[in-house]
Amino acid sequence: MESEQKFRLGTACLKIGSGATPRGGKEAYKGGATALIRSQNIYNEGFHRNGLAYIDDKQAAELSNVEVRASDVLLNITGDSVARCCQVANDVLPARVNQHVAIIRPRSDKLDARFLRYVLVSPLFQSHLLALASAGATRNALTKSMIEELEVTAPPLAEQQAIAAVLGALDDKIELNRRMNATLEAMARALFQSWFVDFDPVRANLDRRAPSGLDSATAALFPASFRESELGRIPKDWTVGKVGDLATLNRDAVNPGDFPTETFDHFSLPAFDAGRTAKVELGIAIMSNKLVVKPNSVLLSKLNPHIPRIWLPDLDAMRRSVCSTEFMVASSKPGVTREYLFSLFTSSAFASVYGTLVTGTTGSHQRIRSESVFAMPVSIPPRTLIQAFTAIAKPLFDHVNRNTEQSRTLATIRDTLLPRLLSRGLKPPD
Repeated sequence: MESEQKFRLGTACLKIGSGATPRGGKEAYKGGATALIRSQNIYNEGFHRNGLAYIDDKQAAELSNVEVRASDVLLNITGDSVARCCQVANDVLPARVNQHVAIIRPRSDKLDARFLRYVLVSPLFQSHLLALASAGATRNALTKSMIEELEVTAPPLAEQQAIAAVLGALDDKIELNRRMNATLEAMARALFQSWFVDFDPVRANLDRRAPSGLDSATAALFPASFRESELGRIPKDWTVGKVGDLATLNRDAVNPGDFPTETFDHFSLPAFDAGRTAKVELGIAIMSNKLVVKPNSVLLSKLNPHIPRIWLPDLDAMRRSVCSTEFMVASSKPGVTREYLFSLFTSSAFASVYGTLVTGTTGSHQRIRSESVFAMPVSIPPRTLIQAFTAIAKPLFDHVNRNTEQSRTLATIRDTLLPRLLSRGLKPPD
């Protein structure tokens, strides 16, 4: 086995540097063709597209010195998310980074970029980065000089590439599952939009056309006319009610710390942001009271509605499930399903009203009161239609949950292999 080498990042990289925010801050995001990557997009588990901003060609030109290239390693350098690190898929490019994210571009003859990323997210290196970042007098920060002085121990380039290939194969499958889940959820959203927002089957019946994609029995569940209501035109025989007519706000709470040796599934905001997989934790590790998550529930975040966090939790029958008190736990009422609730909460019609209910002025402290959400007016279809929708949508969501569980298993395998491969305690296959 060939000997390892130590590399100082300042000499082993072509570029180390952070970006900037266009003049005008987030109000200046003009929705052009170039992505602006921010710290909220960077996770050790991978790149997250939620909240990805876009800038126009002029703004991108002004930030040309922080252009993200294929294989660049991105590192969060300030705030609570400091030290999080990932790479970006090519379909996100062209892209720039803001001042809270550093680009690390290693020399291809010294360090494999994927290998470097796995080094930086390893438990040992994360501890080192967090210790460096917390050494300052104010908030957590990693400076350019700190990153340049980092030393990485690496095997020969071919072995780096082999290690990255093993770990990358697991990450590639996790990414494939994420993309598949996005497609499955988009299919369910499109069906909900057609049936319950655009009323396509009602319009088809009104025009004496066969509704697209529906059998005659399902088409017969929709009326052939509309009526006026306080929400505008809705299908005849539908009613106007409120979210509280469809769901109950569950306030049951538990302090997991009272059960220190019991294992819980913990649905938290960080767990949602990291891939919508509950963290399995002992009660002693979970601080403060949590809400109980019941089997027929959907979780809806009260915090910062401009970042949608709506969760259809996959519960383990062998463990109790709890969630952050920053979530509302909406339990479906008889005749209503959690799949219908989730689709309602993720619909464009719901989002357009939900975002107007905020209290608080600053972007990081905006909240929505549960009472306001459950008082929101909604059109309510007959229960037979809710059941017909669920018969189609539930298999899609079940597939999403299976993919998510598989990804959790793959991530566990990856995290187990990572330190052994990096320490050369385990040799990658030739």
